[in-house]
Amino acid sequence: MEKSATELLKKVRKIEIKTKALSHQIFAGEYHSAFKGRGMAFSEVREYQWGDDVRNMDWNVTARLRAPYVKVFEEERELTVVLLVDVSRSGLFGTRQRTKRDLIAEIAAVLSFSAILNNDKVGALFFSDRIEKFIPPAKGRTHLLHIIREIIELEPASQGTDIGGALRYLTNAIKQKCTAFVLSDMLDVDGAGHPRYEDALKVAAGRHDLSVIRVHDPREQQLVPVGLVHAKDSESGRSAWVNTDSARVRDAYARWFADVTAAQTGLFNRYQIDNVDIATDQDYVKGLMALFNRK
Repeated sequence: MEKSATELLKKVRKIEIKTKALSHQIFAGEYHSAFKGRGMAFSEVREYQWGDDVRNMDWNVTARLRAPYVKVFEEERELTVVLLVDVSRSGLFGTRQRTKRDLIAEIAAVLSFSAILNNDKVGALFFSDRIEKFIPPAKGRTHLLHIIREIIELEPASQGTDIGGALRYLTNAIKQKCTAFVLSDMLDVDGAGHPRYEDALKVAAGRHDLSVIRVHDPREQQLVPVGLVHAKDSESGRSAWVNTDSARVRDAYARWFADVTAAQTGLFNRYQIDNVDIATDQDYVKGLMALFNRK
């Protein structure tokens, strides 16, 4: 037990050093430019002045005082950031530098440090096909390290994926508008390959500033010809023998994965959700910079 705790602290420290440096040197300015000032908070009501936007008229006060009054808004100085972290079993897959979950952990830490540097609150929602854990938004290094520890060591009680359930929980738990990041492979589809989370995504995107960081491993996109393979779905437990030497089988799988990815992208475009796709063998710095620059 003592050894595992020591190893955990080493992992936390390692990821803190790396991601904190990236946040200071690269992302802090980009994060600030991308997200600061995007929200407007109500400040006061004052009498109408020439040039005021009539869309800001407060008709209740105007009727009561029998004179035109407008609502005044000011830029929100503090954001609430919520990370929706996919901890389903498919995240343990990885054939290159790291697993998908390792990649998600580093990206989540970078986003957390960037938020803390800008004096924002950060919360985290860990999900599989159930809500595994919710850490309400708060500030401070201790709180941040708590989130990172959970990212590294949390053992999910379930293995599947329900992105819609996580998005609905976000909508119910965070009433005011927040900046939310979904970190997942987004592989939550029905039998036809269509995303199962469209309705929940639409509602969450309408209430919050939602971004999707989609992670994948290159070996997921196509099968390698290595003969007859006994394949098992890590989440459902279903298994089957697959002849990877068959060009027809490989082509069918490649088309299925491409169609699933295209359906996901189409969904994000339909609801104007900023997104980026990052592979386990890629430099996530470029991906996050691209995401921030699109904001």
